[in-house]
Amino acid sequence: MIRKFLVKVRDEIRMRKLRRIITVGENTEITGLIDKRDPGGVIVIGKGCFIQGSLVTEVSSSRIDIADNVNIGGGTMFDCVANISIAEDVLISYQCLLSDSNNHSISYSVRKNDLARWRIGQHDWSTVRTAPIRVNRGAWIGARAIIMKGVTIGEGAVVGMGSVVTKDVPAWTIVAGNPARVIREIPENER
Repeated sequence: MIRKFLVKVRDEIRMRKLRRIITVGENTEITGLIDKRDPGGVIVIGKGCFIQGSLVTEVSSSRIDIADNVNIGGGTMFDCVANISIAEDVLISYQCLLSDSNNHSISYSVRKNDLARWRIGQHDWSTVRTAPIRVNRGAWIGARAIIMKGVTIGEGAVVGMGSVVTKDVPAWTIVAGNPARVIREIPENER
């Protein structure tokens, strides 16, 4: 009984601290990691969400928007330099990766000093290509899928387990593979 009370108090303190750095809707539970690597990054989470994964904002202009009724499974990571936006009723399974940047320059002469800069907290994000990610209403991203920069997942689309998504996914389709490709359209009676 005392242990349950202490756990509840600890969780309430944790949520109060989180609310100071992010906006969290009612009935949302966060058991994953929130990592704002620059205090200016913005994270907005809607109502009724369950966030078990990690949400990382890299720079002051980073923004993660998660609408209502979204599930983000354990081991999933959002690595946000620009913008990652998740619409309502989205299911993101466990161990997925959504990254809106390359994280490092393609050019060796630029990236060769990344480790030294990273260790002192001065990674140069201006040398990195970024593009927003958007996951539309009702989409489902299967376990261990990777969603690359600049991708939009259409309404009601399903991304198969382990897929690597490098291009936009049309609404109401199922995609799978590396790189992901359309397997079939989802008919009206399955929507």
